Amino acid sequence: MTISVHTNTSALAALQQLNKTNVQLDNVQTRINTGLKVSGAKDNAAVFAVAQSLRSDIGAYSAVGTSLDRAASIGNVGLAAGESISDLLIELRAKATAATETSIDTFTRKAFDSDFKAIISQISTILANAEFDGANILDSSNSPGIGFLADADGTRTLTLKTQNLSFGGSIITLSASASLGTVTLAKAAVTAVKASLDNVNQALANLGSDVKKLEAHSIFVSKLTDSLTVGVGNLVDADLAVESAKLQALQVQQQLGVQALGIANSRPQIILSLFQGG
Repeated sequence: MTISVHTNTSALAALQQLNKTNVQLDNVQTRINTGLKVSGAKDNAAVFAVAQSLRSDIGAYSAVGTSLDRAASIGNVGLAAGESISDLLIELRAKATAATETSIDTFTRKAFDSDFKAIISQISTILANAEFDGANILDSSNSPGIGFLADADGTRTLTLKTQNLSFGGSIITLSASASLGTVTLAKAAVTAVKASLDNVNQALANLGSDVKKLEAHSIFVSKLTDSLTVGVGNLVDADLAVESAKLQALQVQQQLGVQALGIANSRPQIILSLFQGG
């Protein structure tokens, strides 16, 4: 090997190895700092592309989950209101049935009629307030129903069907102006209330079925999102135990590289001894 003051081959080799070690050490430190073995396209272009696609799906399914949660909330509010209305219809039937008795006096009939109309007013109040986030599934404002996201592409929806419990409709056939002022009116009210109660109970069953379907799909979406999240982690997460071991090994290599470079840099001093006088 030529001994020269211009070119120190050993130092160049030692420097290249030290630079290589430093690059590896930087990569390990980045993995430890970020917790990721693939944090960008330059780390592994194919894996990064797949991970980004999965992250996109996770974001989309998060929106689906939010939509389904809103749907369940709207449905549950509707169910709570509908069950209260069903209870009040039972009370209405009792009042109307009592008012069909021909022997009651005018004062008692007026009392029954007053209570009857007060309950109707209460039902109207419940209907008006049976909304969540601006949506009411128990009146005609969202007929025939509300569609909610079902997939990440936004191409499929699940529908929460309207159950219109407004007075004088197909479910509550009883008129909001119904009265118990006479025996004839009371008998007509009994018939209307009985039919309305049956219809409301069926409507609640239908609404309950829709809500159950939405909640089941929400659980599925949540599990799917968790699976996708785990999949992304398997692709890009760093094994910190392995990285810790690599870090220690590379730190030792770095120290050895620095020492090797120091030794290589001292070799040209041999030239001085060649020119010392005897």
